[in-house]
Amino acid sequence: MAECTRCEFRDRGGEPAVINLERLTRLNRNFRTAIWTGEHMQMTLMSVPTGGEIGFEMHRDLDQLLKIESGFGTVSMGKCRNDPEIAERVSPGYAVFVPAGTWHNIVNTGRTPLKLYSVYAPPQHPKGTVHRTKADSDRDE
Repeated sequence: MAECTRCEFRDRGGEPAVINLERLTRLNRNFRTAIWTGEHMQMTLMSVPTGGEIGFEMHRDLDQLLKIESGFGTVSMGKCRNDPEIAERVSPGYAVFVPAGTWHNIVNTGRTPLKLYSVYAPPQHPKGTVHRTKADSDRDE
């Protein structure tokens, strides 16, 4: 990755910023990269490997938006982790709105990495968070 590209992936939280979100989402190779962490909102880029998943999770006090840029997957959501009420296929252009208190997971069902971005309100991860893999993310949780 070129030096200027590395700079593009720094967390600009708290600063006004204009970025090419689609391009950065597609270029991101990390499981999770925080690119903007403010006081009330955070944006991360995600790359989920073929056959991988985000993993069932629930955030009690924050709402979340996930937007698929490339790849294919299945999203599951509901009030109960073991009995999701929603199971939908997702592909580029799809958005997933996750209200606080909702269990959710996205599984990559495609042949290429699933590229998406996630907006948390309020922030979920420390400013500048980079998880190269899901295992790195799991260790930090």
